[in-house]
Amino acid sequence: MPTAYFSPATFKFLRALERNNNKTWFQAHKDDYERHVREPFLALIGDLQAPLAKISPHYRADPRKSGGSLYRIYRDTRFANDKQPYKNWQGSRFYHERRHEIPAPAFYLHIQPGDCFAGAGMWQPEPDALKRIRAFLADNPEAWKRATRSKAFRDRFTFWGESLTRPPRGFDPDHELIEDLKRKSFAAGEGFEDAFACSSELLPWVVETFKRIAPMVDYLCAAQELDF
Repeated sequence: MPTAYFSPATFKFLRALERNNNKTWFQAHKDDYERHVREPFLALIGDLQAPLAKISPHYRADPRKSGGSLYRIYRDTRFANDKQPYKNWQGSRFYHERRHEIPAPAFYLHIQPGDCFAGAGMWQPEPDALKRIRAFLADNPEAWKRATRSKAFRDRFTFWGESLTRPPRGFDPDHELIEDLKRKSFAAGEGFEDAFACSSELLPWVVETFKRIAPMVDYLCAAQELDF
C-alpha cells in the first residue's frame, strides 16, 4: 500500500523550530522531532533503497540514524555568523559509494515549510572537481545536451546556484555550452508543495524524479571518472 511519511505535524514542528531556535525549546520538544520529522524521514530513506539501487547500483539510501543519508538537524556554528543551533529544515542526500575518495554528485530530498524540493548534482564543487567538470563539458557537449536539454528534463527541472559573469579562464567564450561552463554549481531539481509532501504520492514521485535526473548524474560521474 502507498505510504504517507510526513504530516501537517512535520511542518508544524519545523515552523515552531524556526520561531524557537534554541536548545531549551528543542530539548522540550525533541520527542516531536523524532516522531514527526526524523522517524518518518528515515522510513522514507529505507523505502528508497531498492528503487535507488535500480537507478544506479553505486548509489546508497542509508537509513541509519547517524552517518547515513539524513542530514543532522544540528547546525555547525563554529565558523558561521548565524549562531542558531538548529536547521529549520530536514534534508537527505543519497550518495555515491566512493564519495569519500572522489567528489561525487548526489541525489537530494529537502523538506522545509514553503521550500520542499528534490533533485541532484554537485553543489559548489571544490576547484579541482569543478575544473574537471568544465573540461569534460568542453570536450563532450553532445552528451550534456542529451542529459539536460531533453523535454523530460526541461519540463521538470531548474538549475540551482550562481554563475560567473565572464567565461572561466582557459575556455572559449564562443563555446556552445558557455553558459553551462560558467556555472559554479551543477545541480538541478524541482520543488513541491508542503501538502504533497504529506501525501502517499511522495515516494513514487521522488523515484520518478531521480530517474529523470539520473542522466545528468551519470554525466557528472563520468566527469569525475566514477561508475554510474
